[in-house]
Amino acid sequence: MTLDYPDLLLGTAPDSWGVWNPTGDPLQTPWERYLDEVAAAGYRYSELGPFGYLPADPGIVREAYAARGLTLTGGAVFAALQRGREALERAKADVDAEMAVIGPNGARHVVVLPEGYTDMDGRVTGPTGLADDEWASLLGGMSELGRYLAGEHGAELVFHPHADSHVGTQAEIERFLDGTDPDAVGLCLDTGHVAYCGADNLKIVRDYPDRVRYVHLKQVDRAVMARVREEGLGFAPAVRLGAMVEPPLGEPDMPTLLEALAGLGRELYCIVEQDMYPCDPDRPLPIARRTYQYFRTCGMRVAG
Repeated sequence: MTLDYPDLLLGTAPDSWGVWNPTGDPLQTPWERYLDEVAAAGYRYSELGPFGYLPADPGIVREAYAARGLTLTGGAVFAALQRGREALERAKADVDAEMAVIGPNGARHVVVLPEGYTDMDGRVTGPTGLADDEWASLLGGMSELGRYLAGEHGAELVFHPHADSHVGTQAEIERFLDGTDPDAVGLCLDTGHVAYCGADNLKIVRDYPDRVRYVHLKQVDRAVMARVREEGLGFAPAVRLGAMVEPPLGEPDMPTLLEALAGLGRELYCIVEQDMYPCDPDRPLPIARRTYQYFRTCGMRVAG
C-alpha cells in the first residue's frame, strides 16, 4: 500500500479500551488483554496509559511489548501547575517515575494533562477560570517542567489541552502556547478535545506548526455535542453519552487534518484515543480494528 503520509505514525492507547484509571478498577480491561487486542487490531505503536495501569517495572513492560511486536510511544502525567511551587515539585517527581518506566523502553514523550474542574458526575468542583497569577504559575511552571524533563531525562514535554480544564478553548490554548517556552513545551494536539471545546485544530496547526509534536486522534459526535452544550453537561457524562466516536463519523474532518499534519514535514506519533469510560469489555476491539483500517487506508504509517 502506498504511504501517503509516511511521517504520521499510527498508534493507539488504553483510553480507546475504556481505561481512565491506574489500577484496581473492575470496570477496565486488564492490561494484558489490552495489549493482546492492540496487536490483534493491527497496531504496532501504543502509549503506556495511566501510570500504574501497566506494571511500573520497565522490564515487564519491555517483555510485554516485545512479545506482541509493539513499540512504546510515551506516557502521561497530570499536573495542576497553577497551584504553584509545591505542585511543580510533585510534577517533577511524577515525570521521574514515568521516565523510569518509559525511558528504558525508548519512549521520549511525556504527555502532561491539566487539572480538570468537573468530577465523574459532571459536577463543577473548582473555578472554571484562572486568575492572572495562576496563569503565571501554570505557564512558568510548565516551561520549567519541560526544561527539567529535557535536562534530566532527554525527553520532551507535550502539553495536552483538555475538556473541562483551564486550557481547552482557542483563546486558552493560544495564551498557553504564547506564554510557554517553545523550546521546552510542545503540544499534544488532541483533535477531539480541541473540537469538544470549540477550538480550531487546523488554525492551531497553521499558526503554531513548530509546537505540534505529538497527536491524539479522535472525533466528537455533533449531535451529542449539541446536547452537551444545551444541557451544560460535564465531560465524563458526555463521554458516557458517546461524545467521542470512531472515524469518520464525527469532527474534525480527518482527511483535511491529516493533510495539514503531514505538511509539517516531520515524524509525528498519531495516537488514536476514543474516550469510552466505562464500556463493555468486548466493545473496543471491533472499533479498534475498524479505526485501524480507516487510518491505514488514509495512507498512514503503521509500523517502523
